[in-house]
Amino acid sequence: MKFLKRLARTAGAIALTLTGSCASLENDIALAAPAPAADRSGPALWRMSDGDTTIYLFGTVHALPEGAEWYDARIERAFTESDELVTEIDMVGDPAEMAGLFADAARLSRGRNLRELMSFENRAQYETALTGLGVPVEALDAVEPWYAALNVTTLPLIRSGFNPDSGVDQVLTTRGEGKRRAALETVEEQVALFDGLPMDAQLALLDGAVEGVDSVAETLGAMVDSWLAGDADGLAALMNADMDDPALFQRLLYDRNARWVDWIETRMETPGTVFIAVGAGHLAGAGSVQDLLGQRGREVERVLQ
Repeated sequence: MKFLKRLARTAGAIALTLTGSCASLENDIALAAPAPAADRSGPALWRMSDGDTTIYLFGTVHALPEGAEWYDARIERAFTESDELVTEIDMVGDPAEMAGLFADAARLSRGRNLRELMSFENRAQYETALTGLGVPVEALDAVEPWYAALNVTTLPLIRSGFNPDSGVDQVLTTRGEGKRRAALETVEEQVALFDGLPMDAQLALLDGAVEGVDSVAETLGAMVDSWLAGDADGLAALMNADMDDPALFQRLLYDRNARWVDWIETRMETPGTVFIAVGAGHLAGAGSVQDLLGQRGREVERVLQ
């Protein structure tokens, strides 16, 4: 379970792999002003094409500081010429409905209490973390550990200025009004990624979230820096640092990548230009979408200008 705890401590991985987890958590914390952006070479953009079909692959961050600049000339040109936008889930759905799906799935059965599932030590640390976030210790008693973990990791990010409304997926959805839309997954499928975890794995995830509550914004900030610089290898290294139990990465990343590659290969049979925007973690390092496509004999090139 050590990897589950590490993933929660580096919760930026979730912000780079799972759209719904960020978009579905709402709160009233005031957003901090983002730091001035340094000069960047721009996030990585990839392209594959044949005679009549072109597919762009663009890695996104699902929550960004307001004012973060990433929509450069390369991305604008590729996005403008694309007649179809594909995201992880349907981004034009009702946010309240999405939040409701997560919350409904997360409810503990009657008579169960989240804090009563924890060890004495972990419960004390959890209550201290919630108090530090200004949240009553009983606020999440009725939910499963995975949902509490998402809240514990997301609240510090939003307090630090990371905002799902400024996330790349949301911005592209707004800019892409009038384009055809498609989604690689449903919200229900994303919920199941967490809700299907065994209880001990969920508790390990929550324990890791608690341990990383003070460093999660700094960790995601480092990942965003690599993303903005177009350093896909550096991003992969950050996401895979100290990985010693790959079970959850297999579930959240690699299995989904393989399913998406099947979708992409099928889509290549239909003419058109498609812009696929998915969490940047899916397009970084070994086992990435473009790596798997290459293993299947598909040529994927980096778009540099």
